[in-house]
Amino acid sequence: MISAADRQEGLTLIAHCRQQGARLAAACEVLGISKRTYRRWQQYPQDRRPTARRAPPPNRLSAAEQQEILAVCHQAEYASLPPSQIVPRLADQGRYLSSESSFYRVLRAHGALRHRGHAAAPVRRAKPHSFAATAPGQVWTWDITYLRGPIAGVFYYLYLIVDIYSRKIVGWEVQERESAASAAELIQGTVWKEGVGRKPKVLHADNGSPMKGATLRVTLQKLGIEPSYSRPRVSDDNPYSEALFRTCKYRPDFPERGFSDLAAARSWVQGFTQWYNETHRHSGIRFVTPAERHRGEDPVILAKRQIVYTLAKARHPERWSGNTRNWTPIGTVWLNPDRELVTPIPELLET
Repeated sequence: MISAADRQEGLTLIAHCRQQGARLAAACEVLGISKRTYRRWQQYPQDRRPTARRAPPPNRLSAAEQQEILAVCHQAEYASLPPSQIVPRLADQGRYLSSESSFYRVLRAHGALRHRGHAAAPVRRAKPHSFAATAPGQVWTWDITYLRGPIAGVFYYLYLIVDIYSRKIVGWEVQERESAASAAELIQGTVWKEGVGRKPKVLHADNGSPMKGATLRVTLQKLGIEPSYSRPRVSDDNPYSEALFRTCKYRPDFPERGFSDLAAARSWVQGFTQWYNETHRHSGIRFVTPAERHRGEDPVILAKRQIVYTLAKARHPERWSGNTRNWTPIGTVWLNPDRELVTPIPELLET
C-alpha cells in the first residue's frame, strides 16, 4: 500500500520532472507507476481501497484518554453510576473528558458495560418457528379477545380458532372469564368436530396465561398437537387471529355499546361465524369463502372465473393492457415464514 504522503511526494516529483521537459510516461516509469495510476492519484490523493492503511481520525480518543475515562468510572464514587450521571458531575467539578456517548463506547470496548439493577436484562427472543399448511387441519391459530358487557368494567371473552389454510373459523366460544380449562374444552371439541384425529397439526397462540396453562398443555399433548407461541408483546407473530378479530369488531352490526348479556354475545358470534365462513369472500384466498376453500371447492370456482375473464378479454382485447386477473388457487400458506429459507415441515405435508 502506498501512503497518502508517498503519493503526494510522487506527484511533486513528476510535476518537477515535467517542468524540466521530461515526458509523463518516462517520469511515471522511473517511479514504477503507470500514467493511469498517476491520473488517479491526481483525482484521488487519498487511497480509497478498503484495505488501505489510514491514519486514525483526529477526533478519536487516544489510549491515554481512554484509560483516564476507565479510571474515573472505576472510582468508588462513580462505580454505581451510568455515564449519563458521571459526565454532569465531572462538569460540575470543571472537568471534561469526553461526551456521554464516548463514555459508553469506551466502557463497551473494554468489557466494562453490564446490565445492573433489579430489572431483568433485555432478552432478544428468536422468531417463532415457521409452519406450512398445504391442506385443512394442519395449522391452527387461536386467541382470546374482549367483548364489552352491559356495564363498564364487565367483559366477555371470545375464544376463536382459525385454520390458516382456509381461514375458516373452526371453533369458537364466549365465556365470562379466561381460563386454560375452557380453552382445553374448546380445542378438544374442535378436534372432534373437524375430524382431524391424530393427523399432525400445530396450534399457535400468544403468550397469555390461558394459552400456557397446565390443563391446556396436557390436552394438547393427548391430542398430539404441537404448541407454538408468539414472542411476548409481538402481535405480528399471530397475524391470522389478529386480522380475524379486526374483521369481527369492524362489522357494521357489531354492538359498540356492548352486549346485554352472555347469551346475546354468543348469539351474535354465532351469526358472525356463519357469515364469515359461508358468505364472506376472503381477499387472502382469491375471494372465495373460507368454507369453500376448506371443502376444496376453490379450484373449480377459480377456474370458472378464469374462463369468464379470458372470454371477456377475447371480446375486447383493446381494454386489457396485460394479462387477466390471476385466479390461480392459493397454494401453501405459511405461519411466520422464514425469509431466508422456507422449507415445509415433512410431517405437515401429509394429508
